[in-house]
Amino acid sequence: MDITVKGKQMDVGQALRTHTEDAVAAAVSKYFDRAIDSTVTYSKVNSGFHVEIVVHAGRGVTVHGTGEAAEAYPAVDAALERVAKQLRRYHRKLVNHHANASDEMHVAQYAILAQNEEEEVAVEAHPAIVAEMEHSISTMSVSDAVMRLDLGNLPVVMFKNGAHGGLNVVYRRTDGNVGWIDPAVAS
Repeated sequence: MDITVKGKQMDVGQALRTHTEDAVAAAVSKYFDRAIDSTVTYSKVNSGFHVEIVVHAGRGVTVHGTGEAAEAYPAVDAALERVAKQLRRYHRKLVNHHANASDEMHVAQYAILAQNEEEEVAVEAHPAIVAEMEHSISTMSVSDAVMRLDLGNLPVVMFKNGAHGGLNVVYRRTDGNVGWIDPAVAS
């Protein structure tokens, strides 16, 4: 696993870098042998240190954890504790549902250039596409989709519902709750 340790407007010493790399590698390898990469970012805040850890465990699973403390070592330990908890939950879910082989649907995903409200846009004008990517939509249960939403700290997850095969969406609402769109229920 590739581990990147960096500091925002601060120098991360060799001892802190070594401690961080060893701790992240131990925590992640406990649940995922073939995790892809991890990024740890240190920054100073008024009360001490803020640490952000992002782990890409593979298969569309990205785990995010933060921690703050007066010292750098307890801050990284707090963030790593949150990441390890999420990885443990996801791993447990995978072990419990290993019999449900999930097939995937490959679709195109586009990033569209946002229009400024002051700009006049012709009615016939099409939005400018700035990026085209391939994306896969996995078959899973609603609870698995919500778990992926939480673990990946994502705003929305589209998935193929394992119960009926239709496309569904779970999303983070502005009030903090999770919304679920299921067109099959309306039919």
